[in-house]
Amino acid sequence: MTLVPIQPVHIVGGGLAGSEAAWQLAQADVPVVIHEMRPVRKTEVHVTSTLAELVCSNSFRSDDADTNAVGLLHEELRRAGSLILRAADAHRVPAGAALAVDRVGFAEEIEQTLLTHPRVTVERSEVAGLPPAEWDSVIIATGPLTSPALAEAIRGLTGEESLAFFDAIAPIVHAESIDRSIAWAQSRYGKGGGKDYLNCPMNKEQYEAFVDALLAAEKTEFHEWERSTPYFNGCLPIEVMAARGRETLRFGPMKPLGLDDPRTGRRPFAVVQLRQDNALGTLFNIVGFQTKMKYGDQVRVFRTIAGLENANFARLGGIHRNTFLNSPKLLDKQLRLQAMPRLRFAGQITGVEGYVESAAMGLLAGRFAAAQRKRVSMAPPPATTSMGALLNHITGGSIDDFQPMNANFGLFPELPNSGRKDDRKSGMVARARAEFGAWLANIGQQSISAE
Repeated sequence: MTLVPIQPVHIVGGGLAGSEAAWQLAQADVPVVIHEMRPVRKTEVHVTSTLAELVCSNSFRSDDADTNAVGLLHEELRRAGSLILRAADAHRVPAGAALAVDRVGFAEEIEQTLLTHPRVTVERSEVAGLPPAEWDSVIIATGPLTSPALAEAIRGLTGEESLAFFDAIAPIVHAESIDRSIAWAQSRYGKGGGKDYLNCPMNKEQYEAFVDALLAAEKTEFHEWERSTPYFNGCLPIEVMAARGRETLRFGPMKPLGLDDPRTGRRPFAVVQLRQDNALGTLFNIVGFQTKMKYGDQVRVFRTIAGLENANFARLGGIHRNTFLNSPKLLDKQLRLQAMPRLRFAGQITGVEGYVESAAMGLLAGRFAAAQRKRVSMAPPPATTSMGALLNHITGGSIDDFQPMNANFGLFPELPNSGRKDDRKSGMVARARAEFGAWLANIGQQSISAE
């Protein structure tokens, strides 16, 4: 009897979601072709052509699985054999209670792992328009920077206008240009390594002058068709936050809580924090300082921060337009496009927000596609888990008011008789761990490993 070879699954996009989906398929003995348009066609924000390049922060946010839904998602991804989390753990840099990575080493490891996998092929070309009809199983993981040709084809197919928002990236500073006689190393409340952030203090007068400079700076102008596009609240430009009220920044990215200036022994009026961006410790990004200021004003305004007067910038901030589907209306529970089920979607284009959330949807899309190729059924993870709660949000949320979402406990089903807030959270975590373990056992976790 002659065995019919398994046909490849095609993945459009080699970011976090596409890379994770490819890994899950390949580890399940399903051949994969990744179609990555870089460097043939560049994007507005990518610097390299490496798979899984991080274009915004280098932080995967909280790694605390006991009290944070994002940390719990980290744990679930590790348990499910995630390549993204394996590489993140291998290239971790100090970041307090957060998981932050050396972005270059992280991306290079993922690319080399996939390029050397016997069941993975990488093709460097743009998929312009809908994938060819002969590709009977496709995962579209093009992220928030989907090429115009493909985005237009999806709109034409669904008859549904993609929603959109603007996303901004923070500047990165060379470490040797930071004045360490002013900026001191300390994590809030001594978390993580205790000294994982550099802190630049401001008194009241300095803070007021800084806010004035932000408001007066020249900003990037949008095209007419972009002006009604909303920002995602989790990644607001710092000057947009400043315009919402003079104290907004002091209760946001510049909050001084849990920090004491060693020169004075007192808490500053406001603090600008910098987080290590690479393993060598030669680069630091300015935490929460996404911006749409023009480059000249960025340099001028940010050099008014105490400790950054002579800052040398490895990268200035920027802004780009992100797009995502109205997924509750367009996708089924296995991330397939209802109008054309051979197409699955994964990553930020589905309406999840954040690196690990994107990777999680890539993991699920890859596993769903692998199960379909092998003609076996696979149930989605329970909505009581972090991964399942995200999937439930994007496939069962509000059709009329759908917005991108990070992992958070507000997406989880309530516990009966949860009592105090702390009891509620710990109960949700315990329930999630048990039910995620049962789900992994049910789908045959032994067939896909992180080794």
